[in-house]
Amino acid sequence: MAVLVAYNDSPQGEAALRAAAGEATRRRLPLAVFVLTPQDDETAVPADLAHLLETLPSEVGPPAITYRDPDADPPEAILDEAERTSAELIVIGSRKRTPVGKFLLGSTTQRVLLDASVPVLVIKAQH
Repeated sequence: MAVLVAYNDSPQGEAALRAAAGEATRRRLPLAVFVLTPQDDETAVPADLAHLLETLPSEVGPPAITYRDPDADPPEAILDEAERTSAELIVIGSRKRTPVGKFLLGSTTQRVLLDASVPVLVIKAQH
């Protein structure tokens, strides 16, 4: 069991990571970070993420970090990672989109909410 956060380098991603760390601490579960931006070198943690991880409370402990395959559909990849890690909770950041934008591009958040077999916590960045 773990708390899984779908992370990207954005204000929403940062807010989601912080919320997931709080939930992991509260639930006494490990934190799993799923980086949505595919990486060329999966051995090096992206600098933005490394900096954020340094600021997390020590109770969280070092999280497991995995990366999305570049060919994988983001919502499906998040759901697959949740299953692989036996996630008890999925935390995902959300941004405002127009109805037309949602229609044309779809909504990762919406698909994860509808298809997840565990609770999903959606976090918006503070303005």
